[in-house]
Amino acid sequence: MKHLHSATLASVLAAGLSMQPALAGKLNMATAIPAEITTPDTVPTRLGRLKFKDGLPDQATVAKVYENLDFMRGVETFLNGIPAASMVAIRQGLRDMGTVDGTVGIFENLMDSRSLFLTGNTESVYALSWLDLKNGPMVVESAPNTLGIVNDFWFRYVTDMGNAGPDKGKGGKFLFLPPDYAGEVPPGYFVLKSPTFNNILVWRGFMVDNDPQPAVANLKRHIRIYPLAAADNPPENKFINLSGREVNTIHANNFKIYEEINQVVQEEPSASLDPERRGLFASIGLIKGQHFAPDEKLKKTLTEAAAVANATVRATLYATRDKAAYYYTGSNWRTPFVGGNHEFLADGGRLLDARSMFHYYATMITPAMTLKMVGVGSQYAINDRDAQGRYLDGGRNYRLKLPPNVPAKNFWSVVVYDAQTRSMLQTDQRYPSIGSQRVGMRTNADGAVDLYFGPKAPAGKEANWVQTVPGKSWNVLFRLYGPLQPWFDKTWRPGEFELLK
Repeated sequence: MKHLHSATLASVLAAGLSMQPALAGKLNMATAIPAEITTPDTVPTRLGRLKFKDGLPDQATVAKVYENLDFMRGVETFLNGIPAASMVAIRQGLRDMGTVDGTVGIFENLMDSRSLFLTGNTESVYALSWLDLKNGPMVVESAPNTLGIVNDFWFRYVTDMGNAGPDKGKGGKFLFLPPDYAGEVPPGYFVLKSPTFNNILVWRGFMVDNDPQPAVANLKRHIRIYPLAAADNPPENKFINLSGREVNTIHANNFKIYEEINQVVQEEPSASLDPERRGLFASIGLIKGQHFAPDEKLKKTLTEAAAVANATVRATLYATRDKAAYYYTGSNWRTPFVGGNHEFLADGGRLLDARSMFHYYATMITPAMTLKMVGVGSQYAINDRDAQGRYLDGGRNYRLKLPPNVPAKNFWSVVVYDAQTRSMLQTDQRYPSIGSQRVGMRTNADGAVDLYFGPKAPAGKEANWVQTVPGKSWNVLFRLYGPLQPWFDKTWRPGEFELLK
């Protein structure tokens, strides 16, 4: 077919197809071109009007789309880099407190609201330190009857120690090998090879009759951290009491977050990160072995990207659109582990919003927090709204009813957090929380418990009250330690926050 007659051309166009412009009807090899594979000369978008000449973008369009590409990559780098940035901030906090290089920090009188830690609790006796494998393998002797977790510098799970670990709560010696280690491995250890040189160690000890000191003594008696080279004559460990210390361990929400992510990029092997995220970070200049120094234009774009990304992750945290996050129909209680997997996987795919949301709100990753293990481990539920779906207001008063027989083998607690910092809400109370271990807390005749939250305690309810602050937003984490079957089958559920007049 050498030529198309005008009637044929009209029928082609009517069918939603276009021809090569201008000379299309005069070329021997011309064919009908589907409209959907072509680009119009003008395209209205959120970036404004994009202009082309026969598919070729003009100079203004090129500038717009590249700026937008940098912006999108900046947003995605923020969202996907939160775990790394959080680890960098934690390491800096531990350095400020001196709990690195084998020194262990213990909250001997529990963690209180002076410390800025993402959703720390007021019931566990925390012990923590930084594990650096750059100089070779390290030995960690873990304490019995604890919940210990090791995460790498990208905030990924390495191992459990203690009750959920291979030592099965008896304590033992763990040998951590650096990612490039190729030497012999001596017997007598639980052996782990971390993908990164930098790792965090955290243990949770348990109070006895509301007294943290037995757990403190247990941790100090058993924890040791030292190089494998010193295994024949290990040094005594140093311990620092962290209770009451003012420290910040929370990552930045502005341009600085890219600098925090870059620290991990520079310090760790490229192979420690998957190619997709490595390529994403590289697209804005976070490249191993290269100085991160964006020009003025890119820095401006990334500054805006950080602001939008921060807003985005706060939306996924405080106003999620994911129905899978909610525990119950018509309720505001939701899980911090959407998908029920510590790697945020569902059908082999990564739940990106779930990963960003969790690491923005909390720290430490372990299967023990997500697996349905009756009577073992822990379970968590977030709430930041009243029964009518309104954000909780620090200037108003609320009641939360917990029905009888809270399904916790060990204990339960409700801790109040500042929505800004995701750390404990700072009030006149040292410990902004309430739970089954609070001395004097009153239980109703039917076994239910009424908890009160507001600027002032209702008369006669002081023992069941947690203070909030007018003008401050707040939310809670409900924790179950040793969760029982009624929690998993949902035959027991907490009440909603009721606004009191």
